[in-house]
Amino acid sequence: MGRTNIESDVLIIGAGVVGLSIGIALLEAKPHLKVMVVEKEPELGRHASGRNSGVLHAGFYYTPESLKAKFCREGNQQLRLIAKKYNIPVHEVGKVVVAKSHEENLRLNQLFERGVTNGVELEILDESLLSKIEPLARTHTRFIWSPTTAVSDPKSIVLALSKEFNSMGGLINFGVELNLVEKSGEIVDSSFRYLAKTVVNAAGAHADRISRDLNVGTEYAMLPFMGTYRLTDKTKLPLTRLVYPVPHPVNPFLGVHFTVTLEGHVKIGPTAIPLLGREQYSLFTGWSGSDITQALKGTKALAQGQVHNFAAILQSELPKLLLRNLVKEAAFLVPKAIEVLDWQRKPPGIRSQLVHLPSGRLEQDFVVKQYLNSVHVLNAVSPGWTSSIPFGKWIVDQFLAKV
Repeated sequence: MGRTNIESDVLIIGAGVVGLSIGIALLEAKPHLKVMVVEKEPELGRHASGRNSGVLHAGFYYTPESLKAKFCREGNQQLRLIAKKYNIPVHEVGKVVVAKSHEENLRLNQLFERGVTNGVELEILDESLLSKIEPLARTHTRFIWSPTTAVSDPKSIVLALSKEFNSMGGLINFGVELNLVEKSGEIVDSSFRYLAKTVVNAAGAHADRISRDLNVGTEYAMLPFMGTYRLTDKTKLPLTRLVYPVPHPVNPFLGVHFTVTLEGHVKIGPTAIPLLGREQYSLFTGWSGSDITQALKGTKALAQGQVHNFAAILQSELPKLLLRNLVKEAAFLVPKAIEVLDWQRKPPGIRSQLVHLPSGRLEQDFVVKQYLNSVHVLNAVSPGWTSSIPFGKWIVDQFLAKV
């Protein structure tokens, strides 16, 4: 007997928060559609959607014209609604952004102005008030207080989104890995088992690999960065707020910071270590020959480009693999961290970062490409989790309105 073909109106590759949010938005707009999501893993949340920090970002880091700024503040509110609907805790901790120097103190103004332009609730306050908000933190002259920053559980959220999608008639098939080809002017599954009028590639770290087979997004290479965290019990470091540094003015990483968790832990991290593999959570697994080729292309472009100082990134990040250096960096924000001796490893996450090959630029905004009857979400890094619901609606409005 031959295989049964599986038909749908829209086929979405990737059951992460972005893929599921696109599916939900499609069914909200057009409930008559048959929408299917395929996921290569046997369960939800194996990668970025389940391994991220769980921080609901407020939306003040991003330039006002960016897609990230457009969706982060609204996404913060909509994730709260999903969490409430499915009884998922949201820890309303807020965040302080502290300065370590006069130069960083001046850069607080830019962050604050961005936040105001983006419609985010923020205050910029004198350091004398920091002890009333987070007594363990330290700053130089001033700090930013973000009351709408919160934390929740990433795996619970992605599970809730899957339930929402299923309740609307959406279908999810696990253990399915697809490749796309162009045939007779249409994009189709190369095996021809999954038949769909429209294909959406929301495969996260593998999205560029899938699109490259169609000559879409060939101006980019994927350079993964590993984020490692250490954690301790909150009784040993009783922080009540998230504590972040002023971010680097050019690099897309937020720097070593403190996060409190729903389980009563305090985390420090992450690092930003370039890797060869898209799923290289350990030294000898999670990479392939094509991964290495792409990572080396991205590394070469980044090193030769004029936008970022790759040598400085390595010089800053590699030492943080050692616990004492990571704690020392964190202690600039919270001096008491140096007194904690019990720091445990937390499973790492990977930031799938696109590099624009002609310029060597690390892409800092979401990147979406359309080709024939396919849409490709190529860059949906932080705050992709926070932004996922309105980002999914935007993709539907912009690229799938005629489905």
